[in-house]
Amino acid sequence: MTTLFRRIKPAQNFRITKHQIAKILRIPESLIVKIESWLYVIFVHRLDKGGQFISYRQMEQWKNAIACQLQKCSTQQQLQYLWNAIERDRTKHNSQYADSVLPFLKKIWAKCLPTAA
Repeated sequence: MTTLFRRIKPAQNFRITKHQIAKILRIPESLIVKIESWLYVIFVHRLDKGGQFISYRQMEQWKNAIACQLQKCSTQQQLQYLWNAIERDRTKHNSQYADSVLPFLKKIWAKCLPTAA
């Protein structure tokens, strides 16, 4: 489990809907039978394919949860530690991140830098 997973705990904290999953998979909601939130991934039961795994990192909630964690940092040291964890996670799981996530998070990080003591 990565540092970010321990901080965010997506299986416990994310509310996942059929609409969100259908949007990620680019399929109609009617093809989704059931969604299971497992510790590290989401398992989707589909009518057309059987089962399919989705990473929490692919969800909009993941990006927002990380942004929230950045904004909670009160010191430069905490902010830098979290940023290093983000970069390590993205490097290790690059295929699970959309291209827009890192630039979005970098903007948040840059805004937080002056406010962290």
